[in-house]
Amino acid sequence: MGDAVAMFDAAGRLAAWNHNLQEMLDLPESLLAARPRLAELFHYLAARGEFGSADLETQLSRSLEDTRHEMRYERTRPDGRVVEVRRNPVPDGGFVMIYADITERKRAEEAIGAARDAAEAALRDLQAAQDRLVQTEKLASLGQLTAGIAHEIKNPLNFVNNFSSVSVELIDELHEALGRVTLDDNARTEITELAGTLRANLGKIVQHGKRADSIVKNMLQHSRQGSGERRPADINAIVEESLNLAYHGARAEKPGFNITVERYLDPTAGTVELYPQEITRVFLNLISNGFYAATKRKEGAGDGFEPRLSAATRNLGSAVEIRFRDNGAGIPAEVKENIFNPFFTTKPAGEGTGLGLSICHDIIVKQHGGRIDVDTEPGAFTEFIITLPRTATAPLQTGGKS
Repeated sequence: MGDAVAMFDAAGRLAAWNHNLQEMLDLPESLLAARPRLAELFHYLAARGEFGSADLETQLSRSLEDTRHEMRYERTRPDGRVVEVRRNPVPDGGFVMIYADITERKRAEEAIGAARDAAEAALRDLQAAQDRLVQTEKLASLGQLTAGIAHEIKNPLNFVNNFSSVSVELIDELHEALGRVTLDDNARTEITELAGTLRANLGKIVQHGKRADSIVKNMLQHSRQGSGERRPADINAIVEESLNLAYHGARAEKPGFNITVERYLDPTAGTVELYPQEITRVFLNLISNGFYAATKRKEGAGDGFEPRLSAATRNLGSAVEIRFRDNGAGIPAEVKENIFNPFFTTKPAGEGTGLGLSICHDIIVKQHGGRIDVDTEPGAFTEFIITLPRTATAPLQTGGKS
């Protein structure tokens, strides 16, 4: 038989054995001829380092105290072979020790386990790819619908904006015409008040019409698919470019604008496979939001407050982390849960559409397989943390919107 077998009598002495026992355990003939007890055989093997582990040796040593019970264990011999040892009692009071070489079986089990793990990993990758494909299709359908609606709204909205602006000019012309007409004081006062009310109403229409136009433009941006091709890009260079664009853009819009910009860019951040134009849109949006929050806080805090925004990158190995932190007023807890929802904004009417962070979330999570989180303390700071995988084939696990 292929197994090694040793039979012990009721006194615990070796009574019989086969050639495989001597060969498998490399036992000298003189030892077997002396008919050793199991304890003696055990201590001989232990002295030779057969068990490899002091814990295993202690555990097996205890099992010698009572040989009336079955025992089964596995151990790896010094030569690397794996041996399964079984002890079975027999009716006359003795017992049989059976040693089976299960090295090949163990190797096969490990190979099967590795193949199973590889198959499970491939299945997870396939499911992730399917999820991304389904999400892309959903976004494409939603984008087409949103773009269609936005275009339909934009045409009548243009008429509203254009005619409201023209009507304000017509009121000025009406005042000039009335100046050439003889009217009593009561009539002229009444007409002037009505014209003033009409001018104010038209001003509101112009204001909200421009806001609606801004929303429609953002809807069209929201529906647009990623432009350009995905390619490796230097993440530090994109952050630096975005900071410069946002800063000079803010200075052009408000000549008195000023903020301290700090950079903590990891020189080992390296390149990331991404859509550069889309990631730049995200960075510009977050930086502009930071500028807005910090300068708004300064308006209430006075000259003793210095607006600050910091940008940092960090190499995470298979991913890269980008952080934008401002020292603005922070985000209340009840608002934080909704900031990535479309059309949700905390800015006053006319200053925000509520689509900026929603677009950022879709670009980072759905287009690049990354994640975007926010850390904030009301009255102190807000920090957006973006994590991007280095390659398109390694999307990060995300827990949803943060």
